[in-house]
Amino acid sequence: MSVTLPGAGEMHWCPVSTDQTVSHQPLLWHHQCMTSSGLEYLARTAYEAHRGASPASLPPWEDTTEQEQQAWRAAVSAVAVQTGSTLIEEAPSTRSLVIQAGDERHTFHTGFTVGRQGDLAIRDDFASSHHARFQIAHGLWFVEDLGSTNGTRLNGRRFNAPQRLKKGDKIRIGHTVITVVSA
Repeated sequence: MSVTLPGAGEMHWCPVSTDQTVSHQPLLWHHQCMTSSGLEYLARTAYEAHRGASPASLPPWEDTTEQEQQAWRAAVSAVAVQTGSTLIEEAPSTRSLVIQAGDERHTFHTGFTVGRQGDLAIRDDFASSHHARFQIAHGLWFVEDLGSTNGTRLNGRRFNAPQRLKKGDKIRIGHTVITVVSA
């Protein structure tokens, strides 16, 4: 069984079964499962309701930071768990990240770290052992500084929260510049 909410995509009802060999009973349907696009829709809806009720002027969802949006998704997820719903992620994206570091090109399909001892090891005395993490979330690639001494820069700007990556972005780790070829 499934239902569709406007803008939320399809939400599926997931079966939970008893031991069918002993009870010979049909599957029991009692946990609601929701895709991450449904979670995104609910987080946006909750934020916009909060924005409408707040006496302070708050920006629209599109103008909030990724960190604020993630906080709203976490809140909606926590509420869903308390009400007996089970949130499921959509099938993992096979979207790869192609980066250029110096004259070497690398392709990644899963998250990885960069640093002197990272999954992508760089020879740079100004880089930490595990300097930055690159990860995919909701089909998009992000870079996150891992508390490095010298920080990580995206297009010349130092950042503290995970940042979304796009083609042409330049990530500076120590003195090493990594260019996003495709994300």
